[in-house]
Amino acid sequence: MVGFINILARMDKPIIHLQGVNIHQMDHQIFNNITLKILKGEFLYLIGETGSGKSSLLKALYAEIKVAAGNISVADINLTKIKHKEIPALRMKLGIVFQDFQLLTDRTIADNLKFVLKATGWKNKAEISSRIDEVLESVHLNGAKEKMPYELSGGEQQRAAIARALLNYPEIILADEPTGNLDPEKSGKIIELLREINTKGSTVLIATHDYAIIKKYQSRTLKCADHKLTEIDPQIL
Repeated sequence: MVGFINILARMDKPIIHLQGVNIHQMDHQIFNNITLKILKGEFLYLIGETGSGKSSLLKALYAEIKVAAGNISVADINLTKIKHKEIPALRMKLGIVFQDFQLLTDRTIADNLKFVLKATGWKNKAEISSRIDEVLESVHLNGAKEKMPYELSGGEQQRAAIARALLNYPEIILADEPTGNLDPEKSGKIIELLREINTKGSTVLIATHDYAIIKKYQSRTLKCADHKLTEIDPQIL
């Protein structure tokens, strides 16, 4: 019985936890005294006007920005006290997806993925090749392995970027405007893919201004406004 209670306690423990957090960019205050709990396996949207702090919050979660006050933990790592040399270990637990894909344009999709694996400590060639095949299959991009990024559509490039984010089995996916450069049909497919990834266990947080997507694929939604972070009903958007 005690073991069962301990399991329940771990399930309720937030994978992302902010308590009284202040975030600044230069001398500009982005957030003041915000609190947030995200449990393992959740799928969430982060919305707000341009400049409201969506990207800044994501950057705080992957330690690009240090919080000015309060406590923040991500995947059992205390970011309030994190040292620079500890940041790579944090980012091994995260998959980060950007609006502009950020694929290396001078090499194939396979070589893009291989570059990340080698940079994060993978050495065995067979294991590297196998992992590349696995992530490309998981994003339904099997045939793109030897293609250059410019040979792919925008939606395919974003799927390749998501494959890159999945390489190190991340506990959390942080996606910053992942549909921002895509038409509505391709945007829907990217959200469906991220929801599919979520069902396999990864926590997913998506910063977006695409309200049509949120209304179609409803889930917990957080709004950045007036230096605050509040939960809203996606149906009222």
